[in-house]
Amino acid sequence: MSRIEKSKLWRTSKDYFFITLGMAIYAFGFSAFILPEKVVIGGLAGVGSLVFFTTGIPVAITQLVLNLILLALAYKVVGKAFVLGTLYGATMLSVWVGIFQPLFADGFTSEPFMNIVIGGAMCGFGIGLTFIHNGSSGGTDIVAAMVSKHSNVSIGRMMLYTDVFIISSSYLLFHQVDKIVYGFIVLFLVSQVADMVINTNRQAVQFTIFSPFWREIATAINNEANRGCTVINGTGWYSKQDVKVLLVMCRKIESVTIFRIIKSIDENAFITQANVNGVYGKGFDHVKIKMKPEDVVQRREQIKASLDKDYTSSSGHPESMA
Repeated sequence: MSRIEKSKLWRTSKDYFFITLGMAIYAFGFSAFILPEKVVIGGLAGVGSLVFFTTGIPVAITQLVLNLILLALAYKVVGKAFVLGTLYGATMLSVWVGIFQPLFADGFTSEPFMNIVIGGAMCGFGIGLTFIHNGSSGGTDIVAAMVSKHSNVSIGRMMLYTDVFIISSSYLLFHQVDKIVYGFIVLFLVSQVADMVINTNRQAVQFTIFSPFWREIATAINNEANRGCTVINGTGWYSKQDVKVLLVMCRKIESVTIFRIIKSIDENAFITQANVNGVYGKGFDHVKIKMKPEDVVQRREQIKASLDKDYTSSSGHPESMA
């Protein structure tokens, strides 16, 4: 097995490990702190809670069955990659909830608000950890993705609408406003903590590397860290010699890996590291502006035609270039 294949296998294994861990944390927070308080939250966990309180069917069974049905319906709409990526996370969530629910039927504390806060924070942390490792818990993610595919409603907004409907419907079962309020508190905590975990992971840094072994360092970063490098020509003003400068963009959590690669090749390499506010493009975040592909192509063609026209015009009148 080549080094590249080993690196890819390691990254995939690490992703699955953290997806499993994230779903375990989510399931523990939900089963040990939220469910004993009879609070309905968003997602299929909320639907499973309603079914459990009404019929006694374990939440894990309802979650798994509904996830499989939704994934089957979504296969043609959202594609194979999304379905396979969601299937593992959704299955692990059902497994962990099935394990934890009977073990913590009475909850941890006798203080409802404390249980709600701890449970909501743990659920948010678990979801955030799962998302940053390319996983998903399924549920309303699937519904939102299907609706967003055929409408202008964003996935986030569609998930919010669905979760609000699920939480509000708990009033029909308990006739208690405080349960609905607790449900919305959990929804807020989950979204805030998940965003905090995801945004922390998305923070990017820029490396500038000066080394006579720039070829070896750039190749190792490409193969082992799976990050691109840009080679810039420079001149050392003190030595008056030409130098090659490597420019590397990566996630903050990948910084240690980059440092180890550099130091394993050249201990005397000169390195600068700077935080950047945002990096958009392949391998990083996407610019969140919706544009139709045909509009992008049309705009390119219009600008190209304008440039060609200006070039032709200036070529015919050399004096205009003065």
